[in-house]
Amino acid sequence: MQANSLVYPMFAMVLLTFLTLVRLFRTRIRFVREGVVNAAYFKTYQTGTEPEASAKLARHFVNLFEAPTLFYVACLAAIVSGQSTTLLNLLAWLYVVLRCVHTYIHTGSNQLQHRIAAYFSSWAVLLLMWICIVIGVGAGL
Repeated sequence: MQANSLVYPMFAMVLLTFLTLVRLFRTRIRFVREGVVNAAYFKTYQTGTEPEASAKLARHFVNLFEAPTLFYVACLAAIVSGQSTTLLNLLAWLYVVLRCVHTYIHTGSNQLQHRIAAYFSSWAVLLLMWICIVIGVGAGL
């Protein structure tokens, strides 16, 4: 497998983050136009409250800069160390799919039980990615 093949799942995560940002921006604009929230609120986020729908998107957008940073680092570490194996690529794509599922749940129905399952499953996959990298580096593969 090509060493740079992990770029594709990384790009998919970037797209997921970008699409979440677009949804957040459009939702906030709609709420301002509909008079649900005053535009001044977004200057300091202190004068009033943000509607639940846009607050949920905002929280999820921030979430996409938390655990996924370890995903990006894992992919880069795998590329640099020559650990871009088929297994690691499959795990990377599985991570992206689970994060898409998490996004769908969190920004949609927000059913906590399903959201937690998707979230922790993605963490388990991320941990497996790191274990594969560490084993591969340790074995000198």
